Amino acid sequence: MPPPTAPPQPPPVSWGPPPGPPPGWGPAPMPYPPLPRKKSKGPLVAVLIVGFLVLGVATIGILAATRGSRVAGDSPSAGYQNYTYTPEPTTTTTTTTTTAESSKPSASTSTPKAGPKAVITLGDNPIHGAGLGAFDIDGCPLPPMDYSPAGQDRFLRAALPCIEAMWKPSFQRANLPYQPVELVMVTSQITNTCGNMGPDRTAMYCDGTIFWTPNHYANEQGSANPNHPGKYLGQLAHEYGHHIQWLSGILRASSQAQYDKGGWDTPEGLDLNRRKELQATCFGGMTLAPLSHGAVPSDVISVALTDAGNRGDYPIYPNRDHGAPEKNAAWVNHGFKNNETSACNTWVASAADVS
Repeated sequence: MPPPTAPPQPPPVSWGPPPGPPPGWGPAPMPYPPLPRKKSKGPLVAVLIVGFLVLGVATIGILAATRGSRVAGDSPSAGYQNYTYTPEPTTTTTTTTTTAESSKPSASTSTPKAGPKAVITLGDNPIHGAGLGAFDIDGCPLPPMDYSPAGQDRFLRAALPCIEAMWKPSFQRANLPYQPVELVMVTSQITNTCGNMGPDRTAMYCDGTIFWTPNHYANEQGSANPNHPGKYLGQLAHEYGHHIQWLSGILRASSQAQYDKGGWDTPEGLDLNRRKELQATCFGGMTLAPLSHGAVPSDVISVALTDAGNRGDYPIYPNRDHGAPEKNAAWVNHGFKNNETSACNTWVASAADVS
């Protein structure tokens, strides 16, 4: 179902880059959950009994035994495949007694623990299944907002448990892995597994962590980006949308698809990136839906939706990788009104709906 068409919003007097990857991310591989490393252990035990009888004067044979040592090595999984967040398999080794009369081989039994696995697909990912969305919660007490880095940190950390509680049931129903998202405040230049990031850029999601830039958001100017708690909650909801994609396997699948199409900055690669970002925006709208049922003040929800609809690819941006502001407005409201992950399946939307 395509999102409703929203009237174009004029660009603010001054705006930062749209939510998503900062400069330098470019054609680098998309962040995704690392494949687990499978650890294998195999004991090498050998017992050699040699008896040598010399005819003539009775002599005694020499018994020699050598024993090998246990070696453990790591080997990474290869390729884009399903993976699990469960701990590494536990291995139980049973070694039988070896004597001169009978020799039995060692028996090694490896029993990996069962657990949900992410699915590395896009449009047909299980997260798009029927009946999945952000579930209602009883409330979400948020502290008074102050716009210092410490104040933003307190506000966002108070909101995250509410968001986690709303989304975790859908992962359980879809039999997908789940883990809480991490939050890091960025106030200086840093390097993470997704590249370099400075405090002057918008927030960035990478490998299970939201990297938040408090000074950037506090310093945004223009009526389209008011310094209001709603802006912060809306942007947090968008970045958590990337966490949903990461856990389900969508980020890995989109990274592979962009690679197959020739790179991030090809026309096909940019189309895939817009679908990824607009889905995160739509998931962000879904996150706001339960919170609008009395969990947080209505003006916070209203500003969050408006702020998301004023972000996107304005004409001055060289690469159209996030979708136009009117498309962001359409998808965030579409997610908010429907609160169904299937309604946020941008991977099967028409090209016009993700332009």
